[in-house]
Amino acid sequence: MSGEITHSVMDRLVPTRVSSFFATHRFRPTLLLTVATVALAALAIALGNWQRHRADEKSATATLASAAAREAPFDLARADSDASAVLYRIVHGIGEYDAAHGVLIDNKVHGGRPGYDVVTPFRLAPGNRYVLVDRGWVAQGPTRKALPSVQTPAGVIEIVGRATLPPKRYLELKADTGEGALRQNLDIERIAAASGLNLLPFVVEQTDPVIPPDDLLRDWPRPDFGVESHLSYMLQWYSLAALTIALWLALNWRRRLEDA
Repeated sequence: MSGEITHSVMDRLVPTRVSSFFATHRFRPTLLLTVATVALAALAIALGNWQRHRADEKSATATLASAAAREAPFDLARADSDASAVLYRIVHGIGEYDAAHGVLIDNKVHGGRPGYDVVTPFRLAPGNRYVLVDRGWVAQGPTRKALPSVQTPAGVIEIVGRATLPPKRYLELKADTGEGALRQNLDIERIAAASGLNLLPFVVEQTDPVIPPDDLLRDWPRPDFGVESHLSYMLQWYSLAALTIALWLALNWRRRLEDA
């Protein structure tokens, strides 16, 4: 019974309070605040639209990558400078490793352990074209001063893996001079310049089983196209636009006495 009385009282009070507010307040937006609100809301909406557009592009790329991974293996003997023709596909090729120009990519962590990715140029037969093969991960030794020793198969062999592109943007703690076997990042152009090799514009992430077998770990993550990040940013920008408009509405109600 008391609950029904409470609800009845509240039902009468709410309209009364609303009516009282409109009776004592008037919506009087100021020009400066309105212009600022329109500008900020328009900018936030434009940035939200851009993030949505990027999310759609990345989603389309992810769909193409998924389809490419299901295609028949591509023979690297037919590869050229168009990386998009083989990107994310399973590829295979016959040739020889160039152990003299192999590098270790620093700051690679697996299972909480620091280590390196072992990347070795592979000369495709026939001809003088090379492709970088990320052969897998090796753990760091007791100290960073002693780099791990990794054996490279000799002679003509066949490699199988997934064609991919290394990140175009990366952080460097110090300048990569291109000297020695240690590299901070997998940069195809820098490795090509330092080695003088004619490298194809993509990298092959070697997959198991590997013949002859080695002790490298090959646990490649699925390609991340960042769709979720763009959608998250899109939501943030749209939310900012909505908040801006809500604040404009809230701040422009004035008491009628202030207008007298």
